[in-house]
Amino acid sequence: MEVIIELKQLRFFVALAEERNFGRAAERLHITQPPLTRTIQALESEVGTPLFIRTPKGAMLTPAGDLLLEKARQLLILSTEAAEQARQAAQGYTGKLNVGIFSSGVLNVIPQLLAAFHSARPEVKIGIYSMSKTQQLIALRDKSITIGFNRLVPTEADIAVDWVRREPFIVALYDGHPLSAKHTITLEDLDGEPMIMYPNAPVYGLMQVITSAFLREGVNLNVTQQVDDVLTCIALVANRFGVSITTESAEQLRLPGVVWRPLSCRYLKHIELNCLYRRDDTSPVLAAFLSLIRATRHAF
Repeated sequence: MEVIIELKQLRFFVALAEERNFGRAAERLHITQPPLTRTIQALESEVGTPLFIRTPKGAMLTPAGDLLLEKARQLLILSTEAAEQARQAAQGYTGKLNVGIFSSGVLNVIPQLLAAFHSARPEVKIGIYSMSKTQQLIALRDKSITIGFNRLVPTEADIAVDWVRREPFIVALYDGHPLSAKHTITLEDLDGEPMIMYPNAPVYGLMQVITSAFLREGVNLNVTQQVDDVLTCIALVANRFGVSITTESAEQLRLPGVVWRPLSCRYLKHIELNCLYRRDDTSPVLAAFLSLIRATRHAF
């Protein structure tokens, strides 16, 4: 026979078992005595055996009641923990945040955002995966990641894109380069200069944006090296292979032998770092992380 016991019955039972008196137990539960009596009678009927021996002074547990008391306390603790865990999950304090980043993303605001989120919600497990723009879009759709970070994200009907930070463009020169004497560099200054470009990728990105700016200003772009990531690019600059137009975050590499100068160009003023996520994702963890991004986008 199936026995169905309600948590309310267990709470009333534990209160009576601990107080050993119907009046005190009712007072502890902030109820009158009759509802307590009815609830205990219903519980005993459901279990099929007496749980208390009624005495002139109150109530004492039967052997069956002693056994149930231990289990009831455990069940009440578990129910409280389950309710708290559900509440925390609903508010984004537990769960997973899988993040896709690109190679130079670790130089930007992303690690600071993740650190702040981890500090505020330490029970959320954060996974970080290095991915190209195309890989991030695929991973979002198959739900391998929760959110991605990248630049120049294409418009997709099912993918939402929001800005995180706007970064100015700068020029990386090797120490001793004649242009390092200037305070600001223009594209005209870079006419014919050996240039190192990244990323070397087929999708529209930083290389295409810079190439377009040179074309619009009618300046000769002399690309002598194409590389896949910012570290390789700046390392080649440091070793005098050429110069590069990059973003402000690249300066965080602090490689010796590299001089940084602001770029003055009406077509290359700044570039956005974006976050991208599924439009239909209702995850509380994602909502909490997006709130942090929006609250701090002017702070970094």
